[in-house]
Amino acid sequence: MCTHLARTLSSRLAAATALIAVALLAGPASAQIIRVTEVMSSSGVGGTEDWFELTNYGSSTVTGVNTWQYDDNSFSFASSVPLEGGVTSIAPGESVVFFELNTTLGAPTPAEQVTNFKAYWPTTAQVGYHAGAGLSSNGDGLVIFDSTGIEITPQTNFGSAVATVGQSFYYAYDPNGDFVLGSSANGVVSTVGTIPGENGGISQTTFQSVTPVPAPFTVTNIGSPGTAAVVPEPSTFALGAAGLGLAGLAARRRMRKG
Repeated sequence: MCTHLARTLSSRLAAATALIAVALLAGPASAQIIRVTEVMSSSGVGGTEDWFELTNYGSSTVTGVNTWQYDDNSFSFASSVPLEGGVTSIAPGESVVFFELNTTLGAPTPAEQVTNFKAYWPTTAQVGYHAGAGLSSNGDGLVIFDSTGIEITPQTNFGSAVATVGQSFYYAYDPNGDFVLGSSANGVVSTVGTIPGENGGISQTTFQSVTPVPAPFTVTNIGSPGTAAVVPEPSTFALGAAGLGLAGLAARRRMRKG
């Protein structure tokens, strides 16, 4: 009787694991998983304007980015402003950056500000901008809406940057867009180097802005615009599950032979 029970359990385990593997091989349930993966709210005097990074954790290219709207911690569509600068799509695994446009009299043109930003940070990422409110160094939040007011990203918060001027906050997510164990809902302060990851090898590599500092900037910052936390492909998890399924089937066959 014990042998029969063991065989039954083994059979069910193998079948369940195989189903999990098939589901994981299919990838995330949603093709659109956009998350805020980094925020710079206090670059210091002589640093860049405030900026944030969006990453596509989904399985398909997301389009219509140029119709999205941004707001800070009022999280209000009515107060939101358009994302501008020519970013129209985000490919799977791609990170894009948006900074607060300097609209003061005599400021460089928007195109010149994009060029300056990319000269300051060694990134090949798409860079856009917005003309909305900046992010408070005393703690703030942000959200992205689509053109109808539906939230594209979860409402994202971060703490005070008064003691960490020039260092960004970053966030880590798993392939389903959920916070990684050990990550912080208020962001983790960036430090130079690769920060060991959890949950299947997720890690974040941060770096210092270009030196010598290019004009018009005068100070360096630490962050990783255009480079989000490394996320294992869904197939990595699927292969692991498939391996468990095969192990279960092998065990079942051995029991039958016995």
